Amino acid sequence: MSTIRIPSLRLLAGFEAAARHGNFSRAADELCLSQSAISHQIQQLEEQVGQPLFRRVGRGVELSIAGEVLQRSVTRSLDTLRSGLGRISTYLDPGLVVLVCPAPLLHGWVQPQLEFLQETIAGLCPMLSTDETARFIDELDVDITIGDRPIQQPGLLEIPFLQDEWVMLGCTELVAKLANIPISEHHLHTKLVCLEESLTNAATAGIFRDQLAMFKNQAIYDDQRLLLDAVLRGRGIACVSRLLAKDDLAQKRLAILPEYQRPVGTTWWISRVAGQPRSNIVLEVFDGLLKQGNLEGVGD
Repeated sequence: MSTIRIPSLRLLAGFEAAARHGNFSRAADELCLSQSAISHQIQQLEEQVGQPLFRRVGRGVELSIAGEVLQRSVTRSLDTLRSGLGRISTYLDPGLVVLVCPAPLLHGWVQPQLEFLQETIAGLCPMLSTDETARFIDELDVDITIGDRPIQQPGLLEIPFLQDEWVMLGCTELVAKLANIPISEHHLHTKLVCLEESLTNAATAGIFRDQLAMFKNQAIYDDQRLLLDAVLRGRGIACVSRLLAKDDLAQKRLAILPEYQRPVGTTWWISRVAGQPRSNIVLEVFDGLLKQGNLEGVGD
């Protein structure tokens, strides 16, 4: 089986522009070439494919059947190429910092910090990923990770910087209502929405067996963000990571129920390459997040 020779990108780009405009002159203007250069490119391409691709119509041109078939393929290929080049250009942004972090923490704690950092670090363009399998920092694909344990990769600086806790909370209207009701009667006035893993998690199972034993379950979720959304909608109270709910607590959309137990939660670690990272902006972001983490208390 003979191998089909692929024409040069220069010829294909000239063909695509001529096909799109239906005019060699306008194609030449777009590509900053002369009309004769475009005509010569089309002639070369027709010789390579062995078929005429255009026919003259008045002062312009229209595609032949072979030209229509080729145009569809060339247009798709060039669009794919342009898209790929666009993605590459993103990675060349000198302000790019790639941060990998679990989605709940990214949603509740990291996002507000990045807003502040972008106000103070000129040109910062964070690329955020929740891919927790990307637990390897190589100074190219990942600059900073935040996780529930150290990566233990040689050559990394890894620091515990956030201590989470589990809190009972509800939307502000519901918490205000419960404030005037004894805790022993809360189950008569609201229901419980909960995270499936919290029912058996060593840190939180006790509160479900004790203070929450009388509550009827409204719904059970396997995603912390969906659980938080249910609480915001007033569907009930929930035992939630304080850091996940931090922004909603700060904006007074949620409030903590003060009389309930507050089990210790995850200790979060932040990691980057030891020594000087690939750019100063990575160092600025890392130090900024670390500083905010060090300021973070375990209280409200």
